[in-house]
Amino acid sequence: MKMAENDNQVLEVRGTPGWLAPAVGVLAILGIAGLGLAWYNTSQMQVMRQSIDDQFTTERQNTAQQIATIEQKQAQAEAANAGLASDLGVVTTRLRITQSNLAKARTETAQIRDEAAQKLAEMDSDVRNQLATKATTDDLTATNGNVTGVRTDLEGTKNDLKMARSEMGTLIARNHDEIDQLRRLGEREYVEFSIEGRRKPQKVGSMTVELRSVNVKNNQFTIAVVADDLRTEKKNRLVNEPIFFYTRGSRQANELVINSVAKDKITGYISMPKATASSTTASSD
Repeated sequence: MKMAENDNQVLEVRGTPGWLAPAVGVLAILGIAGLGLAWYNTSQMQVMRQSIDDQFTTERQNTAQQIATIEQKQAQAEAANAGLASDLGVVTTRLRITQSNLAKARTETAQIRDEAAQKLAEMDSDVRNQLATKATTDDLTATNGNVTGVRTDLEGTKNDLKMARSEMGTLIARNHDEIDQLRRLGEREYVEFSIEGRRKPQKVGSMTVELRSVNVKNNQFTIAVVADDLRTEKKNRLVNEPIFFYTRGSRQANELVINSVAKDKITGYISMPKATASSTTASSD
């Protein structure tokens, strides 16, 4: 009996406790819950990482686009600055030429005024001498005619000096009347022309002129000129700005001037050296 009791006690000691199974179940549940939570956290991390990656990609694309836009605007600004610098250089050069021409014209006007005053004084002295010696009426009329002629020449010269001079020293006519004045001087030959329509070459004197474009607002034009089989394009030139061309066998330049511009139309003239002057130059060579 004691042996049996002892055996039973041994069996009871070595058996599984009753709380172990529920504990294992609880641990299993906690483990599964932990795994589920870990999986959920991992999924949420992946979603957050993907969202961050997408935002980063979008921001990078936006930044790249903004940088490209800024670079494009900077390139446009640099191009505009270069154009303004070029225009400023052209304006400065023309201003210097205009100031030089104005100073020269003032000097010539002063010289002519002094010469005219001297001639008038001489004429007045002659008239007084002739009156003192009882000159005839015919002599007085002739003397008055000479004085009037001198005054007329003086006025004509003053009108000529109102025209601007080119860098070659030639007078620049601004309209038909001034072209006629230059013709009367007899120093050069003048051919007036008018071209309507673009890309329609027209023979003018010894050259061919073709209108390429017109900027009426800024009084600018672009033309192509063919002289001695050589084609030259003159871009964005101003009204009344002389353009010079040299032809074969002549040391004096041809001068082309556009006096007015309209829509697809230009009007002006070409000034050429006299044929006698060019032949004399050729014979002297």
